[in-house]
Amino acid sequence: MNQYIQDAITWAPFFGHGALITIVTAVISMALSMLVGLLVALGRITRGGGVLRVMRLILRAYVETLRGLPLIVTLFLIYFGLPSVGVTIRDPLVAGVLGLTLCIGAYQSEVFRAAILAIDKGQMEAALAFGMSGYRAYRHIVLPQAMLVAVPTLGGYFIGLLKDTSLLSFISVTELMQTANNLVSATFRAFEIYLMVGAIYLVLSFSSAWLVAIVERRLRPLETALTGGRLSNIGAGAPAPDFSEGVGPLFRT
Repeated sequence: MNQYIQDAITWAPFFGHGALITIVTAVISMALSMLVGLLVALGRITRGGGVLRVMRLILRAYVETLRGLPLIVTLFLIYFGLPSVGVTIRDPLVAGVLGLTLCIGAYQSEVFRAAILAIDKGQMEAALAFGMSGYRAYRHIVLPQAMLVAVPTLGGYFIGLLKDTSLLSFISVTELMQTANNLVSATFRAFEIYLMVGAIYLVLSFSSAWLVAIVERRLRPLETALTGGRLSNIGAGAPAPDFSEGVGPLFRT
């Protein structure tokens, strides 16, 4: 037991560095994937023919493709496959963040699209009737409410993303899992090392869930004030809204 404690103290700096890389990677990937998801969602709910129709088809193909591919395949294609066509990403961490952003962004686009379509269309119509442009109506009325609706689901994605960063070890990113693999190769103490890694992932997951719960509690009064509590269950197990219709033009003067 004393030997195990001494080994844990010896390994602690390595695990600390790996955990830091894991957290930073997850936070950056989450922020970028939220941006990608929101832009894709807005692009998919716009109406119109011609170029807009082609854009919607491309965005739909992106969403369906990235949701259909395992994350590890996407990472391999980016880091090992792109060099064969002349595109080389030398830093595996950059390749990992790119892969996570594209994959999680595809899933989050559906979250944002559902949240936007869950907002009462009458609010958009009322804003346009008062002379607001489509851009201002989305920015000041629709999107703030949609973000509140999406928070619980986005929190769940972040917790999952923390664990998905372990796949970056396959492309040599020295995050928590790769740190454990390196220690196992050097010490042959697989059981103890992977047990510690599992404990660290549990701490990170529980801490993230606790923070997400705090954010939800803080935002719940604001959501109730804005929506009258009508949307509190969207994204948390409620029936999905109908995706067959758009919500009108995004930019209207």
